[in-house]
Amino acid sequence: MYTLNGKTLRLDKAFTTEDGRQFPRNWLRLSTKADRDALGIVETPDVVTPYYDQRFYWGPQNPKDLDQLKEQWTAQVKQIAGTLLAQTDWYVTRKSETDTAVPADVLARRSEIRTYSGEKEVAITACVDVAELAAYLTGPDFNRWEPPTEPETPAEEVVVEEPAVEETINFSNTSTSVTIL
Repeated sequence: MYTLNGKTLRLDKAFTTEDGRQFPRNWLRLSTKADRDALGIVETPDVVTPYYDQRFYWGPQNPKDLDQLKEQWTAQVKQIAGTLLAQTDWYVTRKSETDTAVPADVLARRSEIRTYSGEKEVAITACVDVAELAAYLTGPDFNRWEPPTEPETPAEEVVVEEPAVEETINFSNTSTSVTIL
């Protein structure tokens, strides 16, 4: 950032000095330090605002209310679980209306979703400060709603060798035998 007599000068913007001299928009980029010093232009470092996650903090080192955050994130966990369960609710409705059994894998998945939801709610409640809550909610465990998958081992490649085939080709009354692999 550049300043001249307390006034901020922006890159790529024309400016006029107090004595009326005009400078084109590219002058600051093309000028040397000596050129800027001759006019009294001072370069000051830009003010860097420290990073903070706005989901958890009002500003740097200014956390939001922990109880409100816990309530908000617990409600979000319940909403996600409800959305995941809603995909298979029709099985439960069909069971109550027609007494058709719900497949075991669907029941297992629904139970798994409720278990994950409960674990997440307990973890959120157990956080003692905003930093701990933010670390949990931005970590890998919070967004996991599926069991970890085992990496698939590649199947061994089976090579089948075909037997050689012998063919007879006739060329002008001569017989030639060729083996094709």
